Amino acid sequence: MKIHFIGIGGIGVSALAQYYLAKGHEISGSDLVASEITEYLEKKGVKIIIGNSAENISQDLDLVVYSPAVKKDNPELIEALKIKNYKNLKIKIKSYPEALGDLTKEYYTIAIAGAHGKSTTTAMIGLVLTKAGFDPTVIVGTKVKEFGGSNFRMGKSKYLVIEACEYDSSFLHYLPKIIVVTNIDKEHLDYFKTFANVKKAFKNFIAKLPPSGFLVFNKRPSMRQKRAAKIKKILKVPGMHNVFNALDALEVARILKIKDEITFQALSEFTGTWRRFEEKELKIENCKLKIISDYAHHPNEIIATLKAAREKYPKKKIWCIFQPHQYQRTHYLFNDFVKVFRNAKIDKTIITDIYDVAGRETKKISADVSSKKLVKKIAKKNVIYLPMASLEKFIKENIKSGEVLIIMGAGDIYKLAEKF
Repeated sequence: MKIHFIGIGGIGVSALAQYYLAKGHEISGSDLVASEITEYLEKKGVKIIIGNSAENISQDLDLVVYSPAVKKDNPELIEALKIKNYKNLKIKIKSYPEALGDLTKEYYTIAIAGAHGKSTTTAMIGLVLTKAGFDPTVIVGTKVKEFGGSNFRMGKSKYLVIEACEYDSSFLHYLPKIIVVTNIDKEHLDYFKTFANVKKAFKNFIAKLPPSGFLVFNKRPSMRQKRAAKIKKILKVPGMHNVFNALDALEVARILKIKDEITFQALSEFTGTWRRFEEKELKIENCKLKIISDYAHHPNEIIATLKAAREKYPKKKIWCIFQPHQYQRTHYLFNDFVKVFRNAKIDKTIITDIYDVAGRETKKISADVSSKKLVKKIAKKNVIYLPMASLEKFIKENIKSGEVLIIMGAGDIYKLAEKF
């Protein structure tokens, strides 16, 4: 088949593109800007086009897959629909969740959902199944070192492990045999509007399990605390949140009759994923310091990351540079962000400009909320605002050897570490 992906630079869409590429199909894809992901795909043999144009859609395409972030007025999507509707050709058009949903029907699918911890738990489960010889196909929302630095692993068995995102109720397209729910939180309120709607979506997702299916979730934290002691000692990744992620992986392994010693071995070898408490030793000028790059962008994720950092480095001075992700998330969770940074057990916090998520913002909210307003509300001397353009110079002039710098957010803030 000839398949074209609109928004191929997305972390989920790019993994699906790699799946079809591994199956021997001819793959092309477009995105608004070049990125590490598009460059990686191009090296693997995908035809990459930067920019959206109707000319990118040829009449001999068999399938067009588009990212949920793609708007209805996208010229490539319009052209694909025109070809399908008016020229009576057999081109198929599917959203990424619809296309992935089709795959879940063909495999024994294990879907990992939840507001936080999806990527890490998906990676852990994928690695446990690989260690046990299950040879799974894995689609995950981050790059995994053990998968060759990719967000995808091609297996030859019936097992498919996927990260199942709740945004836009995407996960309702999937038909898994095992569902893992890491947690449920006030997330993606730009789409769901209320926490009640978030919970309703998860209930609908869980209801898709067949009678022979399994649900893994954190029902009794007190019991899990007791069971965590054999897990915590072997993990290389810090934080109780990762202990709970590992416990989810252990439960899935037991459902599949994988021996505990194999699971423990796989979990003990897991060194983390891209931008999930990813540690680097860097030298800035004559200053040696530890940099932690982390994807946390929700208040509860921030709490978990900062707590893990303080536990690992109890006596070191810890800096945090945080880039809020999306105006709407900052608006809906404004008071939660204020509470988190008022109570954070770190030495210095710098909040920079909000990362604007294309297609997910409203003009009114974008005008009402800002990082400056957030810092003013936090009202602590060790929490300041700095624009993105000033960060590199400020850090070089103020940070000292032996200190820890956390670079946090789901936008492009990770590029700051690359500048050093």
